[in-house]
Amino acid sequence: MHRPMDESVHEAFPSAVRPHPAELPGPWPTGSPAGALPDPARVDPAVLGALLARHGWQRRGGAAGRYSRWTPPGPSGTTTSLLVPDTTAFPDSEELLGEALTALARSAAPSAREVLVSLAVPSDEIRWWRDVPEPAAGVAGAASWTGAEQLHGAARQILLAGALAVRGRAGYHGARHRRRALATLGSVLVGPAPGGRALTAFVPVEAGRPVAVRLYQALHACREAVDYERATGGMEAFDTAVEAGVSRELTEAVIALVRGSEGAGVALDWAPAAGVPDGCPVRPEPVEFSPGDLPALRRAGARYLRDEPAVTVRITGAVVRLRRSGPRGAGIVRLRVLAGAEVPHVRLELDEEAYRIAGQAHLVGLPVRVEGRLESRGGFRRLTRASQVVPVQVDEEERDRLMKSLQENVDYFEEACAGE
Repeated sequence: MHRPMDESVHEAFPSAVRPHPAELPGPWPTGSPAGALPDPARVDPAVLGALLARHGWQRRGGAAGRYSRWTPPGPSGTTTSLLVPDTTAFPDSEELLGEALTALARSAAPSAREVLVSLAVPSDEIRWWRDVPEPAAGVAGAASWTGAEQLHGAARQILLAGALAVRGRAGYHGARHRRRALATLGSVLVGPAPGGRALTAFVPVEAGRPVAVRLYQALHACREAVDYERATGGMEAFDTAVEAGVSRELTEAVIALVRGSEGAGVALDWAPAAGVPDGCPVRPEPVEFSPGDLPALRRAGARYLRDEPAVTVRITGAVVRLRRSGPRGAGIVRLRVLAGAEVPHVRLELDEEAYRIAGQAHLVGLPVRVEGRLESRGGFRRLTRASQVVPVQVDEEERDRLMKSLQENVDYFEEACAGE
């Protein structure tokens, strides 16, 4: 039974990422995330035919110029078939499409559910696969569970790396842009990962096409950079690959995909209903990685982490924690960032006067503005060289919200006032 991509040990992923209807046996569920069966009047026969061909269905004749007959892959192809009209110009076209959709909904073939998902929500399809050794006799269930978990985790990381690259180019993103990147992936639908060998994600075109395009560019750039490093020993290609979307987050994700396998890959197919994005091939070549690529990927990830520079910022944030070792002197402050940086929280050390200003601002429900350098060490969660700490006026609604935050974190401030 497939489970949704919600949370992993290494990466947070939004619980809104949902399983697609292929995880459920039997007829297409009307309460599925994609809704009820697609409306036959809104289905383009050419799109349906393209999706059937993509998912391995075989065209086996029909009346030329009127309809074609399709059978599913595998043994069931001998007992099931669909009649799909070639156009919507004939009086019975809508009726034939309705019958074909109903037959798909009743089909036991997993590919039938995938076709219905892509019809209901026009989506680019991203597929991951891993070549893993056959499990030893008697432990197949455990091996499959572990493999599926690893595949889900790696897929989450790769999607997130693509979404981060859409928000901005960087060798290491850390906590930056993560909140908005995760929100971008909230409508992604995912399929089952049987035996931990294959997984499909459906990325809706309307919200996710930029992520799919960036992943296509980044994965190919990563493959080229690995080839260059293995051939020459040089890391220069990884530096230029950042512009295509390669980052430490992506190299770590690919490592997670390949680790423990004999090889792994990612393939992408564009939604037929939306066409091909500008600058991209009609049928993108799959990108494959092997265990021999892992040293280069690890070196690149370490290089990205080491070389990403600190960023000078002016942050406006609400004080959510104050802490110091005594009633006087410098102290540590934690801010919930409201503006100035694409991170949720930052931690900074303030001298006695700035610490007092931060505490007073919080007590009256005001955020503070502070200048400093957002350090890459720790994931861009620490502000150093903090200066110019001043309260910021806000409207009454925002002040009420901040005062509620004070009540929820009152223990922190009792600790701050009393010392440790």
